[in-house]
Amino acid sequence: MKCEWQAMPFRFASRHLPQPQVRLPPHLPPPASPPVQMSDETFDLCPPQALPAEQLLEIFRQLTADGSWQRYSGPHGTALQQLLLHRHQRQHCHLCCSGTAAMELALRAAGVEAGAEVILSAYDFKSNFINILMLGARPVLVDTVPDLPVLDPVAVEAAISPSTRAVIASHLHGLAAPLSALSEIAGRHRITIIEDACQNPGASLAGQPAGARGDLAILSFGGSKLLTAGRGGAVLTDNPQFAQRITLHTQRGNDAWPLSELQAAVLLPQLQQLDQQNRHRAAAVRQLQAALADSPAISLLLSPEFCSTPVNPDGIATAAFYKVALLLHAGRIARDELSAACIRKGIPLHPGFTALHTIHAKSRFRTSGSLTNATRLAEQLLVLHHSALLQPGAELRQMADHIRTLAELRHSATW
Repeated sequence: MKCEWQAMPFRFASRHLPQPQVRLPPHLPPPASPPVQMSDETFDLCPPQALPAEQLLEIFRQLTADGSWQRYSGPHGTALQQLLLHRHQRQHCHLCCSGTAAMELALRAAGVEAGAEVILSAYDFKSNFINILMLGARPVLVDTVPDLPVLDPVAVEAAISPSTRAVIASHLHGLAAPLSALSEIAGRHRITIIEDACQNPGASLAGQPAGARGDLAILSFGGSKLLTAGRGGAVLTDNPQFAQRITLHTQRGNDAWPLSELQAAVLLPQLQQLDQQNRHRAAAVRQLQAALADSPAISLLLSPEFCSTPVNPDGIATAAFYKVALLLHAGRIARDELSAACIRKGIPLHPGFTALHTIHAKSRFRTSGSLTNATRLAEQLLVLHHSALLQPGAELRQMADHIRTLAELRHSATW
């Protein structure tokens, strides 16, 4: 039997193994061109740059001039922490190297250890599941509410056992987890709510910012996120004991999982423009909703709060759309065919998450109740990437027409 390192020869550095040649670019790419005029046949929806190239270059010049780019910590990281604390109305913020790392730190802070159980949706990002396993704990998978990628509070309460330490409540695809109901349940059973707000920074949930309501909350600054530094994350809490546990785990002479000064400096101006861009994306989603409203084949999955609240041109958006959820009223094969057809057109429409109970050994988790809704979502859900939502109105309408036409073709073929 081959060892893992033999099958993956570049996993460990060695002078005896050929090393890949990396050619670094001499400078950053030029400023993004204006959006390409889309033809009737093909779309060109490249992800927009988080910041204009000139602004990035100026940030790099400043950090190079004062030497702060190479510091272990400095004013940019401190400023980012303070801004996140203010925006989320929190007492403690720990910056870290990724959203995945943030979730591990949150689980550790909640006291999750070997033998403990953590409840999460069977339709969720697989990293959350793996983080639980890495701590020696057992994931407990429960169902979503019908037709929405939202954790079902009734299913959560039914899954609680004496070993339950935490519930992961993820805000996915512009939809909010039912934190009021979950918090009431958690309070009665004395378990911790970890709010995964990686997908919806800047959203307002029942009058409070996403990331402000869980006992712990996590953010992600990954490469494709609404706020990006290529990599990065943060943990937020009001509980000083949780904050102390995070500090004790990460401080090993220096912070073991840091966010750099350079990353923090790039994130600060993005936070200043986040509300404006969220409002722009929310308005685009309303256009998509109108274009697909009477389609028998495909529909947008939106929260009642978003549907009933007008977009305030100066306020906080009720939803932040990293990805928009669409449900194809046909089977998995038709869903995958629709995604492939849209991608060929240049439309970033991809299958949603794979149901967690279908990709992991059953000995590694426990289920509670039926997972019918989560299974259906995993087979029929598609997600539209936020790069499509910053396009001009005419291109957005044209894209919606393409999605509708292709969806209805595949829907009719299944009946």
